[in-house]
Amino acid sequence: MKRTIFYLLSLTVAFMLTSCQSNSPEGFIIDSPDGNISIEFDLNGAGVPFYVVKHGGNVAIDTSKMGFEFQKQQAIKGGFAIQSADFNEINETWEMPWGEQREVINHYKEMVVDLEEVDAPNRELKIYFRAYDDGIGFRYEFPEWEGVEELIIMDEFTEFNMTGDHTCWWIPGDWDNYEYKYNTTKISGIDAIKYLVPNSHSGRVHIVENSVNTPVTLKTEDGLYLSIHEANLTDYSGMTLKVDTANLDLVSSLVGSDRLGYKVKRALPFKTPWRTIHIADRAGDLIESNLIVNMNEPNRLGDVSWFEPMKYVGIWWEMHLGVSTWDYEITQSMNSFGGGDAGEVGHGATTENAKRYIDFAAANNIGGLLVEGWNTGWDRWAGFEDREGVFDFITPYPDYDLEEVVRYGREKGVELIMHHETSSAPRTYEQQLDTAYALMQRLGIHSVKTGYVGKIIPKGEYHHGQWMVNHYRKVLETSAKYEIAINAHEPIKGTGIRRTLPNAIAREGLRGQEYNAWSKDGSNPTEHIPIVAFTRMLSGPIDYTPGVFDLPIKQRENNSVMTTLAQQLALYVVIYGPIQMACDLPENYGDHPALQFIRDVGVDWEQTKVLDGEIGDFVTIAREERETGNWFVGSATDENGREITITFDFLEEGKTYQAAIYKDGADAHWDDNPQSLDIEKIEITKGQEMTFQLAPGGGLAISLMQ
Repeated sequence: MKRTIFYLLSLTVAFMLTSCQSNSPEGFIIDSPDGNISIEFDLNGAGVPFYVVKHGGNVAIDTSKMGFEFQKQQAIKGGFAIQSADFNEINETWEMPWGEQREVINHYKEMVVDLEEVDAPNRELKIYFRAYDDGIGFRYEFPEWEGVEELIIMDEFTEFNMTGDHTCWWIPGDWDNYEYKYNTTKISGIDAIKYLVPNSHSGRVHIVENSVNTPVTLKTEDGLYLSIHEANLTDYSGMTLKVDTANLDLVSSLVGSDRLGYKVKRALPFKTPWRTIHIADRAGDLIESNLIVNMNEPNRLGDVSWFEPMKYVGIWWEMHLGVSTWDYEITQSMNSFGGGDAGEVGHGATTENAKRYIDFAAANNIGGLLVEGWNTGWDRWAGFEDREGVFDFITPYPDYDLEEVVRYGREKGVELIMHHETSSAPRTYEQQLDTAYALMQRLGIHSVKTGYVGKIIPKGEYHHGQWMVNHYRKVLETSAKYEIAINAHEPIKGTGIRRTLPNAIAREGLRGQEYNAWSKDGSNPTEHIPIVAFTRMLSGPIDYTPGVFDLPIKQRENNSVMTTLAQQLALYVVIYGPIQMACDLPENYGDHPALQFIRDVGVDWEQTKVLDGEIGDFVTIAREERETGNWFVGSATDENGREITITFDFLEEGKTYQAAIYKDGADAHWDDNPQSLDIEKIEITKGQEMTFQLAPGGGLAISLMQ
C-alpha cells in the first residue's frame, strides 16, 4: 500500500549574491516535523558552505564545512554565493514487501540550496538537506557545467564536527574488510592504524589513514546517541571517516582505486549518496529508525512475492569445523594416497549429505538449504594470485547431483539456496551471471549467497570502491530479471537499497559466527552482539548464521562460542534478517527441546519494538510476526550477568498468549556452563511484567503464540 505524498509547503526565495555571508549559521534553518531537530546552513566569509545540527536546541554537530577535490578541475572549497533555496515537507507511508515492519512512515522537511561560485568559471552546486524526527541527511548534486562532461573526484571533504570527546563504537576504515571486533573508545582514542597486520582469514587489510567505517555510533556525555552512515550508495565510492583525534572532527574520506588513480568518476549531472546522521535520546531508537531506507527511492521491482523470508540449514558449518571440506579434488587426492584422515574429512557437498540436511529441515519447519562447495573450482580458489576463470557456476562436482537435490527438496518442501563464491574475481562472475541465473530460474531456485573472499581482481581495486559498488549493483539488477534474491558476503555496506531493489535480502558485512568456529582467541567477544545491534545492524539486514547448540564445540579443543544456548536462541530476534540459519550440524540439534524455538520463531515482521538496551551492554527486542500475530522476544547481554524486566504492554488487548520462555539456567555461564537452559511455559496477557536473570554472555528467548 502506498499513500499519497503531501507537499505541505513549497517556497522559493531568491537572494542577492552578498546575502548570507555571515560567520554564524543564520542563513537557512529547517526543522524536523516534530521540531526537535534542526539543520542550519550558511556560508562563511570565504564563501565556504557549512552546516550545524541541533537537537532540542543544543548543538549536536558543530560547524562543519563541505568541499570536494577533483582531478583536472579546481577544488570546490569556497567562493560560493547562495542563489536560492527551496523548502518542502513530505509525509508518506510505504509498505515493505518484507522487513522489520510492514508499514514505514517517511515524513521529513527538505531544503534544497543552490550555490554558484562568485568568480569564473561560476560552477554551480546544489545541496539537499532533509530533517526527520530520527535524524538528518544531506547530499550533493553536481548539475551540468559548461564545457565539462565528467567529474573525477579525488576526495570529498564533508565534515562531522563533534561537540566533545564522545564515546565511540568503531571498526577501522578498511577499504576491503568489515570483519573486525568493535572497539569502544573516546574519539580521541581511535587508532585504526594498529590494524595494519594481515588478516589471518582473508589476507584483506587496506587501511590508508586513521579512519573508521560506517555506521559509526557515538554517545555524548549528555546521553545523546549519534550514528553516522550513508544512504543510497549508487555509482559512487564507499565513505570512510578520517578521524582528527585532536580536534574531534570526522571527515569523509572515500575509498579509492589504485588501478585508476581516483575515488569517483561520474558523468554530469549526478547526485552523491546521502550523508546520514541518526540522532536519538534512547539507544533503542537507533534500531527502530527507518532513516536509511527512507532516503532511497521506492521499489522498482514491484511484486517480489517469489522470494519468501525463511529459515535455512546448510552444508557450511561443518566445513568451518573441519568435519568436511569445500574442495572435492583435495579429498579425492587424499583418499587416493590413503592420506591420514582422508576417510574422515570428505567433500561436504554430496547428494547424500544434502538429502540428510533436507530431511532435517523438512522435519523442523525450516524452508531452505544452502550448499557450499557444490561447483567446480574449489581446488584453486584460495591463495592463488590468478583466480579469474577458476569457478564454474553451473557445473557440479561428480558427487553432487544438483537436479536431484532440487527435486528431493521440492518433494519435501525445502528450497535450495544457491552458493556462488566469486573468489573476488568479479569479471569472471559477470561473464556467467546470465547463464548461472538462467539455470537457477529453470530449477526454481530464488536466492543465492554470493561471496567475495580474497583481494579483488583486477589488482588495485577494493571491495568498497566505486568499481565494486557498481559490480554489486549489477549483480542485484541482473538477478532481479531472473527473480533471484541476493545474500551478499564480503559485500559493500548496506545503504537502504533494499527499498529500491528488494531482492537485496541480506548481507554479511561484519565479523560473523564463523569466527567462533576457528579459535577461542579469535571468537567474537561477549559484547559483540550488544554492539552490533546498535552499529552494523543500522545499515540493514544481517546474515549472522545463529543457532549453535554444541557449546563448547567438540570439534575444536579448548574453543567455545562466547554465548550461552539461550543467547543463541535470542539471536533469531535480536539480529534482523529475512533469512535466518540454523547453522549447527543436524546431529547436534537432535531432539533438544530448545529446537522448538527455532521451529516457531518468525523471520518476517509486522512491527518491531526495542524494549531496552545500552550499546555494548545488552539489548532486548520484541517483534510481531506478520500474518500470525505471534510475538517473539530476544535479549542478549555482554560478559556481565544482569537482571532485566519486561513489561508486555506491546501485546494485543484482550488476548491470552501461550508463552514458552527459554532462559539461562541458574548456573549458566558462557564459559563454564553455556548449555544450562530452563524452559518455562505460562500464559501471558497485555501489561504483565516479569523479571529475568541473564547469565554472563547469556540471553533470553520468548515465543508468545496465540
